[in-house]
Amino acid sequence: MKKVCIAADSTCDLSPELVARYQIPILPLHIILEDEDHRDGVDITPDEIYAWSDAHKQTPHTSAFSPEEASAFIRSCLADAEEMVFFDISASMSSSADVMFATAGEMGLREKVHVVDAKNLSTGIGLQILYACDLAAEGLDGGEIVRRIEAMQDDVRASFVVDTLVYLHRGGRCSGLAAMLGATLRLHPRIFVEGGKMGVGKKYRGKMDRVILSYVKDMEEDLLHAKTDRIFITHSGCEQAVIDSVREYLESLNRFEEILITRAGGVITSHCGPGTLGVLFVMEK
Repeated sequence: MKKVCIAADSTCDLSPELVARYQIPILPLHIILEDEDHRDGVDITPDEIYAWSDAHKQTPHTSAFSPEEASAFIRSCLADAEEMVFFDISASMSSSADVMFATAGEMGLREKVHVVDAKNLSTGIGLQILYACDLAAEGLDGGEIVRRIEAMQDDVRASFVVDTLVYLHRGGRCSGLAAMLGATLRLHPRIFVEGGKMGVGKKYRGKMDRVILSYVKDMEEDLLHAKTDRIFITHSGCEQAVIDSVREYLESLNRFEEILITRAGGVITSHCGPGTLGVLFVMEK
């Protein structure tokens, strides 16, 4: 029996290979296409979401898992572990952390089920999860793992550049005028996560392949002071040549032991649309 099970909701955007390597149970959120309810990463793909969104000119609704799903998930995880540390997308973006916390309480398992508000999204959560897996492998208990995770959350750098503002507009995250001007002027904003909330940074102009490389190079000072164990390139369906150019630039820095490439799941891509790419990492103390 494992001492601590490290688990997460589906917004962490870890690849199937990483999920298998670290044995991370994943609890899917839900993606609602009118009257159709789909489980993120289980019975719908990002490309199917794009097709539906373009056909209906709207962004799908997303929702947290149910208390019944949470309780079944907890029982499954604790069948093979003494404790569970569960990572949720930022509480400002979803109620999933509240659902898991309340369910653990109703089951009388608050001492065994540690719920972490990752205060982030996508592989900004994934970075925390993999660190937690490292700590669990060292034999730390759930409470100590949570304390160390909370101490490093402010050091996570999560940002991405979007190709189109259409999906953010459909989801109510930018105005129609901003979306129209963005398309006309070929503007691509840098979206970042800070304090658990999304903000807008520099706005790039031009072709997306050049924009993405400029966005990554703008982070070089931070990249040269990032933790060296791992860094993520996470995208929502970019051309392979663009992904390769980012990987090659990161390799040229001769700093990172592992460059992990993942594709964003359904919840994240429902709101950011195709062609989005981010580089996510942890700063050294």
